[in-house]
Amino acid sequence: MSSETTHIHAAGAEHEEHESMTKGKIWYVFFILLGITCVEFFIALWLAPHFQIASHWVNPAYIILTLFKAYFIVAYFMHLKFEKVGLALAIIIPILFIIGLILVLTNESHYWIDLRV
Repeated sequence: MSSETTHIHAAGAEHEEHESMTKGKIWYVFFILLGITCVEFFIALWLAPHFQIASHWVNPAYIILTLFKAYFIVAYFMHLKFEKVGLALAIIIPILFIIGLILVLTNESHYWIDLRV
């Protein structure tokens, strides 16, 4: 009887883990993502061409908005927000190291141009 109770509690815990993602929350996150995408299109198609905004201002804005979209996708649609802290850190920390490696390699890449004659 103890194994049946454990099985029932395990199934209930699995159901509770993803129960907080309701249809209302899905639509809420959808409209946030839609709003961020509309802002990106507004910057790209109207603001930047009409006001001649330099790319060193526009590109960081795109990167920041894209990181916000990535956060919402990973947190809600991939259910990372509802996972335990250890699993989230096991996913996030390697990604941070990869981003750091990309930044270091990007910084060092201009030396290749200087070496060619």
